[in-house]
Amino acid sequence: VFFSRNFRCDCGNSKFKNLQCKLLPEKGKVNSGNKYNDNFYGLYCTCKRPYPDPEDEIPDEMIQCIVCEDWFHGRHLGAVPPESGDFHEMVCQACMNHCHFLWAYASQLAVPALTKVNSLEDEGVVLKVEENEEQKKEIKKESGVEHQETKEEKQMEQFNEPSTSSGSDSLNIYGYCSKLLEKFPVKTAKTTSESSFCKLKELQSKQFLKKDTATFWPSNWRSKLCTCEDCLKMYSELEVQFLTDECDTVLAYENKGTSDQETERRDPLMDTLNSMNRVQQVELICEYNDLKTELTDYLRRFADEGTVVKREDIQHFFEEFQSRKRQRTNRMQYYCS
Repeated sequence: VFFSRNFRCDCGNSKFKNLQCKLLPEKGKVNSGNKYNDNFYGLYCTCKRPYPDPEDEIPDEMIQCIVCEDWFHGRHLGAVPPESGDFHEMVCQACMNHCHFLWAYASQLAVPALTKVNSLEDEGVVLKVEENEEQKKEIKKESGVEHQETKEEKQMEQFNEPSTSSGSDSLNIYGYCSKLLEKFPVKTAKTTSESSFCKLKELQSKQFLKKDTATFWPSNWRSKLCTCEDCLKMYSELEVQFLTDECDTVLAYENKGTSDQETERRDPLMDTLNSMNRVQQVELICEYNDLKTELTDYLRRFADEGTVVKREDIQHFFEEFQSRKRQRTNRMQYYCS
Protein backbone atom coordinates (compact mmCIF):
# COMPACT_ATOMS: atom_id res chain seq x y z
CA VAL A 1 0.00 0.00 0.00
CA PHE A 2 1.34 3.44 -0.90
CA PHE A 3 1.17 6.34 1.56
CA SER A 4 3.61 8.60 -0.23
CA ARG A 5 1.63 11.81 0.32
CA ASN A 6 -0.08 11.70 3.70
CA PHE A 7 2.08 9.48 5.86
CA ARG A 8 5.49 9.56 7.52
CA CYS A 9 7.18 6.94 9.66
CA ASP A 10 5.94 6.85 13.27
CA CYS A 11 8.86 4.88 14.73
CA GLY A 12 10.40 6.55 17.74
CA ASN A 13 7.55 8.97 18.50
CA SER A 14 4.89 8.82 21.22
CA LYS A 15 3.05 5.94 19.52
CA PHE A 16 5.89 3.59 20.51
CA LYS A 17 6.93 3.48 24.17
CA ASN A 18 10.58 3.07 25.10
CA LEU A 19 11.64 3.29 21.45
CA GLN A 20 13.78 6.06 20.00
CA CYS A 21 14.35 6.64 16.30
CA LYS A 22 18.02 5.98 15.53
CA LEU A 23 17.89 7.86 12.25
CA LEU A 24 16.19 11.03 13.57
CA PRO A 25 16.47 11.17 17.39
CA GLU A 26 14.91 14.65 17.43
CA LYS A 27 11.72 13.41 15.76
CA GLY A 28 8.51 15.05 17.06
CA LYS A 29 6.13 13.23 19.37
CA VAL A 30 3.31 13.23 16.82
CA ASN A 31 3.26 13.33 13.01
CA SER A 32 0.46 15.84 12.62
CA GLY A 33 0.43 15.48 8.84
CA ASN A 34 -0.34 11.78 8.93
CA LYS A 35 -3.77 10.61 7.82
CA TYR A 36 -4.76 7.17 9.07
CA ASN A 37 -7.46 5.34 7.14
CA ASP A 38 -8.81 1.79 7.25
CA ASN A 39 -5.77 0.53 5.35
CA PHE A 40 -3.74 0.80 8.57
CA TYR A 41 -6.02 -1.82 10.08
CA GLY A 42 -5.80 -4.10 7.03
CA LEU A 43 -9.21 -3.12 5.64
CA TYR A 44 -9.85 -1.90 2.10
CA CYS A 45 -12.58 -0.76 -0.29
CA THR A 46 -16.07 0.41 0.63
CA CYS A 47 -16.79 -3.09 1.94
CA LYS A 48 -14.06 -2.70 4.60
CA ARG A 49 -12.68 -6.19 4.06
CA PRO A 50 -9.10 -7.47 4.33
CA TYR A 51 -6.99 -8.40 1.33
CA PRO A 52 -6.71 -11.17 0.51
CA ASP A 53 -10.15 -11.94 1.85
CA PRO A 54 -10.50 -15.63 2.86
CA GLU A 55 -14.30 -15.34 2.76
CA ASP A 56 -14.50 -13.75 -0.70
CA GLU A 57 -14.84 -16.40 -3.39
CA ILE A 58 -15.39 -13.93 -6.24
CA PRO A 59 -12.22 -13.29 -8.28
CA ASP A 60 -11.92 -9.53 -8.61
CA GLU A 61 -9.10 -7.10 -9.35
CA MET A 62 -8.42 -4.35 -6.83
CA ILE A 63 -7.71 -0.85 -8.16
CA GLN A 64 -6.11 2.01 -6.23
CA CYS A 65 -7.67 5.48 -6.18
CA ILE A 66 -5.07 8.13 -7.00
CA VAL A 67 -6.61 10.67 -4.59
CA CYS A 68 -7.30 8.82 -1.31
CA GLU A 69 -4.90 5.97 -2.21
CA ASP A 70 -7.32 3.34 -0.91
CA TRP A 71 -7.81 0.09 -2.85
CA PHE A 72 -11.23 -0.94 -4.21
CA HIS A 73 -12.77 -4.07 -5.68
CA GLY A 74 -13.74 -3.51 -9.29
CA ARG A 75 -17.33 -4.52 -8.54
CA HIS A 76 -17.64 -1.91 -5.77
CA LEU A 77 -16.84 1.16 -7.86
CA GLY A 78 -20.37 1.80 -9.12
CA ALA A 79 -19.21 1.33 -12.71
CA VAL A 80 -17.67 -1.50 -14.68
CA PRO A 81 -13.92 -0.83 -15.05
CA PRO A 82 -12.76 -0.63 -18.68
CA GLU A 83 -10.15 -3.04 -19.97
CA SER A 84 -6.90 -2.58 -18.06
CA GLY A 85 -5.14 -1.24 -21.14
CA ASP A 86 -7.75 1.45 -21.73
CA PHE A 87 -7.12 3.49 -18.56
CA HIS A 88 -4.19 4.30 -16.27
CA GLU A 89 -5.75 5.90 -13.19
CA MET A 90 -8.98 5.75 -11.20
CA VAL A 91 -10.78 8.20 -8.89
CA CYS A 92 -13.24 6.55 -6.50
CA GLN A 93 -16.83 7.68 -5.84
CA ALA A 94 -16.06 9.49 -2.58
CA CYS A 95 -13.13 11.38 -4.11
CA MET A 96 -15.22 12.37 -7.14
CA ASN A 97 -17.71 13.95 -4.72
CA HIS A 98 -14.84 15.63 -2.91
CA CYS A 99 -13.19 16.81 -6.16
CA HIS A 100 -16.49 17.82 -7.76
CA PHE A 101 -14.73 19.84 -10.48
CA LEU A 102 -13.52 16.60 -12.08
CA TRP A 103 -17.00 15.86 -13.42
CA ALA A 104 -16.64 18.71 -15.90
CA TYR A 105 -13.37 17.19 -17.19
CA ALA A 106 -14.88 13.69 -17.24
CA SER A 107 -17.14 14.79 -20.08
CA GLN A 108 -14.09 14.90 -22.37
CA LEU A 109 -11.25 13.00 -20.67
CA ALA A 110 -12.72 10.07 -18.73
CA VAL A 111 -12.71 6.53 -20.11
CA PRO A 112 -15.35 6.21 -21.39
CA ALA A 113 -16.14 9.92 -21.71
CA LEU A 114 -19.34 10.93 -19.90
CA THR A 115 -20.81 12.93 -22.76
CA LYS A 116 -23.83 10.87 -23.75
CA VAL A 117 -26.91 12.53 -22.27
CA ASN A 118 -30.28 11.13 -23.33
CA SER A 119 -32.75 12.63 -20.87
CA LEU A 120 -33.17 13.78 -17.30
CA GLU A 121 -34.50 10.34 -16.49
CA ASP A 122 -30.98 8.97 -16.85
CA GLU A 123 -29.40 7.72 -13.64
CA GLY A 124 -26.97 10.59 -13.85
CA VAL A 125 -27.64 14.26 -13.28
CA VAL A 126 -27.13 16.84 -16.03
CA LEU A 127 -25.35 19.86 -14.63
CA LYS A 128 -24.98 23.29 -16.18
CA VAL A 129 -23.37 26.17 -14.39
CA GLU A 130 -25.16 29.49 -14.86
CA GLU A 131 -23.01 32.12 -16.46
CA ASN A 132 -22.20 35.02 -14.20
CA GLU A 133 -21.56 38.55 -15.44
CA GLU A 134 -17.82 38.00 -15.64
CA GLN A 135 -18.23 34.88 -17.80
CA LYS A 136 -20.67 36.68 -20.09
CA LYS A 137 -18.16 39.48 -20.60
CA GLU A 138 -15.48 36.90 -21.35
CA ILE A 139 -17.69 35.19 -23.93
CA LYS A 140 -18.50 38.52 -25.59
CA LYS A 141 -14.82 39.39 -25.60
CA GLU A 142 -13.94 36.06 -27.23
CA SER A 143 -16.73 36.54 -29.78
CA GLY A 144 -15.32 39.96 -30.60
CA VAL A 145 -11.88 38.46 -31.11
CA GLU A 146 -13.27 35.76 -33.42
CA HIS A 147 -15.16 38.41 -35.40
CA GLN A 148 -12.02 40.49 -35.70
CA GLU A 149 -9.97 37.45 -36.82
CA THR A 150 -12.59 36.63 -39.47
CA LYS A 151 -12.42 40.19 -40.74
CA GLU A 152 -8.62 40.04 -40.86
CA GLU A 153 -8.73 36.74 -42.77
CA LYS A 154 -10.95 38.32 -45.44
CA GLN A 155 -8.61 41.28 -45.68
CA MET A 156 -5.65 38.93 -46.01
CA GLU A 157 -7.33 37.08 -48.89
CA GLN A 158 -7.95 40.36 -50.68
CA PHE A 159 -4.41 41.52 -50.01
CA ASN A 160 -2.90 38.30 -51.34
CA GLU A 161 -4.78 38.52 -54.63
CA PRO A 162 -2.42 39.29 -57.53
CA SER A 163 -2.38 42.95 -58.43
CA THR A 164 -3.49 43.99 -61.92
CA SER A 165 -2.21 47.53 -61.70
CA SER A 166 1.02 48.58 -63.34
CA GLY A 167 1.98 51.14 -60.70
CA SER A 168 5.29 51.09 -58.84
CA ASP A 169 3.60 50.02 -55.57
CA SER A 170 2.70 46.65 -57.08
CA LEU A 171 6.40 45.98 -57.72
CA ASN A 172 7.87 47.57 -54.58
CA ILE A 173 8.40 44.78 -52.04
CA TYR A 174 9.17 47.24 -49.24
CA GLY A 175 5.96 49.13 -49.84
CA TYR A 176 4.10 45.83 -49.87
CA CYS A 177 5.56 44.76 -46.51
CA SER A 178 4.92 48.13 -44.86
CA LYS A 179 1.27 48.06 -45.91
CA LEU A 180 1.02 44.49 -44.69
CA LEU A 181 2.40 45.43 -41.26
CA GLU A 182 0.01 48.39 -41.02
CA LYS A 183 -2.98 46.15 -41.63
CA PHE A 184 -1.75 43.17 -39.59
CA PRO A 185 0.54 44.24 -36.73
CA VAL A 186 2.64 41.50 -35.15
CA LYS A 187 1.07 40.21 -31.94
CA THR A 188 3.65 39.80 -29.18
CA ALA A 189 1.18 38.42 -26.63
CA LYS A 190 -2.09 36.55 -26.73
CA THR A 191 -5.31 38.49 -26.37
CA THR A 192 -6.20 36.32 -23.38
CA SER A 193 -3.21 35.14 -21.39
CA GLU A 194 -2.98 31.50 -20.42
CA SER A 195 -2.71 32.39 -16.75
CA SER A 196 -6.10 34.18 -16.75
CA PHE A 197 -7.96 31.85 -19.11
CA CYS A 198 -9.81 29.10 -17.19
CA LYS A 199 -10.42 25.80 -18.96
CA LEU A 200 -12.68 24.67 -16.13
CA LYS A 201 -15.12 27.57 -16.53
CA GLU A 202 -15.34 26.85 -20.23
CA LEU A 203 -16.22 23.20 -19.54
CA GLN A 204 -18.65 24.09 -16.76
CA SER A 205 -20.55 26.39 -19.10
CA LYS A 206 -21.60 23.30 -21.06
CA GLN A 207 -23.76 20.38 -20.08
CA PHE A 208 -22.04 17.43 -18.44
CA LEU A 209 -23.11 14.25 -16.73
CA LYS A 210 -22.55 13.50 -13.05
CA LYS A 211 -23.03 10.00 -11.62
CA ASP A 212 -22.45 8.37 -8.26
CA THR A 213 -19.62 6.24 -9.63
CA ALA A 214 -15.89 6.09 -9.85
CA THR A 215 -14.20 7.45 -12.97
CA PHE A 216 -11.33 6.11 -15.08
CA TRP A 217 -8.71 8.27 -16.77
CA PRO A 218 -6.11 7.90 -19.56
CA SER A 219 -2.38 8.40 -19.12
CA ASN A 220 -2.12 12.08 -20.12
CA TRP A 221 -5.28 13.48 -18.55
CA ARG A 222 -3.50 15.47 -15.82
CA SER A 223 -1.80 17.70 -18.38
CA LYS A 224 -5.28 18.82 -19.52
CA LEU A 225 -6.27 20.25 -16.11
CA CYS A 226 -6.46 24.02 -15.85
CA THR A 227 -3.59 25.74 -14.04
CA CYS A 228 -4.98 29.26 -13.77
CA GLU A 229 -4.66 31.05 -10.43
CA ASP A 230 -8.23 30.28 -9.35
CA CYS A 231 -7.90 26.58 -10.12
CA LEU A 232 -4.53 26.29 -8.38
CA LYS A 233 -6.09 27.90 -5.32
CA MET A 234 -8.97 25.42 -5.48
CA TYR A 235 -6.55 22.45 -5.72
CA SER A 236 -4.75 23.74 -2.64
CA GLU A 237 -7.97 24.12 -0.65
CA LEU A 238 -9.02 20.58 -1.60
CA GLU A 239 -5.48 19.29 -0.89
CA VAL A 240 -5.13 17.76 -4.35
CA GLN A 241 -2.28 19.87 -5.73
CA PHE A 242 -0.57 16.65 -6.83
CA LEU A 243 -3.15 16.16 -9.60
CA THR A 244 -1.20 18.56 -11.82
CA ASP A 245 2.08 16.72 -11.20
CA GLU A 246 2.90 14.34 -14.07
CA CYS A 247 5.61 12.69 -11.93
CA ASP A 248 3.00 11.66 -9.34
CA THR A 249 1.24 9.19 -11.60
CA VAL A 250 1.27 5.42 -11.09
CA LEU A 251 2.82 5.09 -14.56
CA ALA A 252 5.67 7.42 -13.56
CA TYR A 253 6.40 5.37 -10.44
CA GLU A 254 6.32 2.14 -12.45
CA ASN A 255 8.73 3.57 -15.04
CA LYS A 256 11.05 4.77 -12.28
CA GLY A 257 11.01 1.32 -10.67
CA THR A 258 11.78 -0.34 -14.01
CA SER A 259 14.63 2.12 -14.63
CA ASP A 260 16.09 1.47 -11.17
CA GLN A 261 15.97 -2.30 -11.73
CA GLU A 262 17.72 -1.94 -15.09
CA THR A 263 20.42 0.18 -13.42
CA GLU A 264 20.96 -2.48 -10.76
CA ARG A 265 21.21 -5.21 -13.40
CA ARG A 266 23.81 -3.35 -15.46
CA ASP A 267 27.33 -4.77 -15.45
CA PRO A 268 29.90 -2.08 -14.50
CA LEU A 269 32.53 -3.81 -16.66
CA MET A 270 30.30 -3.69 -19.75
CA ASP A 271 29.49 -0.02 -19.10
CA THR A 272 33.23 0.71 -18.96
CA LEU A 273 33.88 -1.22 -22.17
CA ASN A 274 31.13 0.62 -24.03
CA SER A 275 32.79 3.95 -23.19
CA MET A 276 36.12 2.91 -24.79
CA ASN A 277 37.37 2.64 -28.34
CA ARG A 278 38.27 -0.71 -29.93
CA VAL A 279 41.96 -0.73 -28.95
CA GLN A 280 41.22 0.15 -25.33
CA GLN A 281 38.56 -2.55 -25.18
CA VAL A 282 40.99 -5.25 -26.37
CA GLU A 283 43.68 -4.12 -23.90
CA LEU A 284 41.23 -4.12 -20.98
CA ILE A 285 39.90 -7.58 -21.85
CA CYS A 286 43.45 -8.96 -22.06
CA GLU A 287 44.36 -7.43 -18.70
CA TYR A 288 41.19 -8.82 -17.16
CA ASN A 289 41.89 -12.33 -18.47
CA ASP A 290 45.50 -12.20 -17.19
CA LEU A 291 44.35 -11.09 -13.75
CA LYS A 292 41.67 -13.76 -13.61
CA THR A 293 44.07 -16.56 -14.64
CA GLU A 294 46.88 -15.57 -12.26
CA LEU A 295 44.55 -14.97 -9.31
CA THR A 296 42.87 -18.37 -9.85
CA ASP A 297 46.24 -20.14 -9.91
CA TYR A 298 47.40 -18.23 -6.83
CA LEU A 299 44.30 -19.08 -4.77
CA ARG A 300 44.35 -22.72 -5.88
CA ARG A 301 47.59 -23.24 -3.93
CA PHE A 302 45.85 -22.20 -0.72
CA ALA A 303 42.97 -24.56 -1.48
CA ASP A 304 45.34 -27.47 -2.14
CA GLU A 305 47.27 -26.81 1.09
CA GLY A 306 44.09 -26.19 3.10
CA THR A 307 45.34 -22.85 4.44
CA VAL A 308 43.39 -19.63 5.02
CA VAL A 309 43.85 -16.70 2.65
CA LYS A 310 44.84 -13.62 4.65
CA ARG A 311 44.75 -9.96 3.78
CA GLU A 312 48.54 -9.88 3.50
CA ASP A 313 48.40 -12.68 0.91
CA ILE A 314 46.04 -10.70 -1.33
CA GLN A 315 48.19 -7.57 -1.00
CA HIS A 316 51.30 -9.61 -1.88
CA PHE A 317 49.58 -11.04 -4.97
CA PHE A 318 48.63 -7.63 -6.36
CA GLU A 319 52.08 -6.21 -5.69
CA GLU A 320 53.68 -9.04 -7.68
CA PHE A 321 51.03 -8.73 -10.39
CA GLN A 322 51.76 -5.01 -10.83
CA SER A 323 55.52 -5.73 -10.87
CA ARG A 324 55.15 -8.33 -13.64
CA LYS A 325 52.90 -5.95 -15.59
CA ARG A 326 55.56 -3.20 -15.47
CA GLN A 327 58.24 -5.64 -16.64
CA ARG A 328 56.13 -6.68 -19.62
CA THR A 329 55.49 -3.04 -20.52
CA ASN A 330 59.17 -2.09 -20.30
CA ARG A 331 60.20 -4.95 -22.63
CA MET A 332 57.80 -3.74 -25.36
CA GLN A 333 59.38 -2.05 -28.38
CA TYR A 334 57.57 0.56 -30.41
CA TYR A 335 58.36 1.34 -34.02
CA CYS A 336 57.32 4.39 -36.00
CA SER A 337 56.81 4.16 -39.73
